[in-house]
Amino acid sequence: MLLKIRTICSYFPKLTQFVASHTNPTLNIQAKPISSLKVVWRKDQNLDQAIEKDKQFKLCSRVVKEVLNEPGQVIPLRYLEKRRERLRLNVKTKTFLTQNPGLFDVYYDRIKPKTEPVQFLRVSNRLKLFLEEEERIITENEALIVSKLCKLLMMSKDRVLSADKLVHVKREFGFPNDFLVNLVPKYSQYFRLAGSPGEGKSFLELVSWNPEFAKSVIEQRSEEESRVTGIRARPNFYYKLPPGFFLRKEMREWVRDWMELDYVSPYDDISHLDQASQEMEKRTVGVFHELLSLSIHKRIPVPILGKFSDEYRFSNAFSSVFTRHSGIFYMSLKGGIKTAVLREAYKNDQLVDRDPLLEIKDKFVELLEEGRRQRAEQLRLQREETEKDMEVMAIRMAE
Repeated sequence: MLLKIRTICSYFPKLTQFVASHTNPTLNIQAKPISSLKVVWRKDQNLDQAIEKDKQFKLCSRVVKEVLNEPGQVIPLRYLEKRRERLRLNVKTKTFLTQNPGLFDVYYDRIKPKTEPVQFLRVSNRLKLFLEEEERIITENEALIVSKLCKLLMMSKDRVLSADKLVHVKREFGFPNDFLVNLVPKYSQYFRLAGSPGEGKSFLELVSWNPEFAKSVIEQRSEEESRVTGIRARPNFYYKLPPGFFLRKEMREWVRDWMELDYVSPYDDISHLDQASQEMEKRTVGVFHELLSLSIHKRIPVPILGKFSDEYRFSNAFSSVFTRHSGIFYMSLKGGIKTAVLREAYKNDQLVDRDPLLEIKDKFVELLEEGRRQRAEQLRLQREETEKDMEVMAIRMAE
């Protein structure tokens, strides 16, 4: 199995005080990161497989999005072929269409008057039905989408986020394409859009604070447990190391002490906390836990999270949190991209903590599978027809 050693840069007050007192008892040293302590990064095949399974789905989604963004939702086939590298399409466009029938219809038209007709792609009837289903699901879950958007703003430093950054992460959280144009103005009691999106100086502001949204998944879970058992449950993280994973003694002791600290809600005011304190570490882990919980697949590429470092007060070395707290998160390196995964949301390679908006993905996967089944049936019939023709030819030659 692949092993990598990651440096643990964290806050260990007891250990550093011990070192200071034995080297120079009169020297008052503030707690510093201990770079000598290391944690083993171990590949989690199940969570990597969960990411790998979505590879084809994401590829098809990118191609569909490319066509939908074109005027009239049609595009010359050769234009799409030229965009293969940007779309990360590793086969020719015609091959992709053959492998994924049912997404588009191919027809002939002229790009300009008096030019020779060329092949065009347009949205198929089946894809149109899916798009209608997508609209229905989004409408049914509008309250959920609004709460997610409010929560993202409520966790931020100044209750303000770049509109362009939010557009960039809309797929991660299930926001519709037009959420800034249609959804935000509809809920003016919560949101105010300043500037023009797409120009880099547009911001979405939180207008009013809704206490109902200011409860994290962990706090909600604790309240539910208290309600069911009648015993007050203390909010905290689920911590479960995967099979074959181990921590050194110093790290085990630090994790134990850190878990005993009071939970810091990602919605609390933390302006008084020291950036290097363990309480700030608790809050940072809480923010990442909440962000991943709000995401559709309970995982987000680390570079995307990094875009919000300033808004959410992440340190420059924020990604070390995912290896430092390996019982809560997993850092996948699948596809050459670091992806932060919430462990508790998965059982083996299956996502068990399912977002209602995942129904959109389920419908799209059904569309893809239906097209592939029909293609397989057509190939079977063609094969049988060829075999019959060969048998007839053999009989004639024998005569």
